[in-house]
Amino acid sequence: MTSYSVGQVAKVAGVTVRTLHHYDEIGLLSPSGRTPAGYRRYEEKDLDRLQQVLFYRELGFPLDQVAAILDDRSVSPNEHLRRQRSIIGERIEHLQELAAAVERALEAQKMGIQLTPEEKFEVFGKDYQESWEDEAEQRWGGTDAWKESQRRTGGYTKADWQRIKAEADGLNARLAQAFTSGTAADSEEGAALAEEHRQHITGNFYECTYTIHRGLGEMYVADPRFTATYDRIAPGLAQWLRDAILANADRRES
Repeated sequence: MTSYSVGQVAKVAGVTVRTLHHYDEIGLLSPSGRTPAGYRRYEEKDLDRLQQVLFYRELGFPLDQVAAILDDRSVSPNEHLRRQRSIIGERIEHLQELAAAVERALEAQKMGIQLTPEEKFEVFGKDYQESWEDEAEQRWGGTDAWKESQRRTGGYTKADWQRIKAEADGLNARLAQAFTSGTAADSEEGAALAEEHRQHITGNFYECTYTIHRGLGEMYVADPRFTATYDRIAPGLAQWLRDAILANADRRES
């Protein structure tokens, strides 16, 4: 039977030898054998357990909980995999929610929102973080669109922002309906929705030219945070919206 030294296991798993020694000392991962000289030798089943340990550690489980989970004899290896899939799914959903919050925060700062911190959380969601605003200013602070948006939105009230958000939510729902029903991005309906998207920006924030709109469309697929926001509404919607924006711009400019 193939066995591995502690150094080989550490290199393959990307952990330190000291970590493996510690896992052995606390009974979390003890090697199946030792050499006549007393050196640890790990077998394939030990590597399988180490993989499980590292997975739960990556998710933030403390070592004592990891030991309890792995030593539960009532849970089969397949059940462990199902549990891990469920945990990963929950983590992905949480990260998508955070990405959506980042997108809202970036849009908020780019558009010059004048709200109290409490109102920002109320309007844009519980995951809103004001620290995200700095990035938006760094990206767009020197543009004419930024300056226009700051000027126009400086007097917006909380009710204004709630109206704008409701309009955006309604538009997003119509975009998702068109996409999921199989409407082609370059169809007349797709172009009309893309134009409505552009007019929503122009009507509330700044003059969104077709050139600017093209850039926004490309950003929706290039920036994972924007992609996650639209794909959370309907998987694949970000790419469809980008294609509709480009098709509409081509049609209008031709």
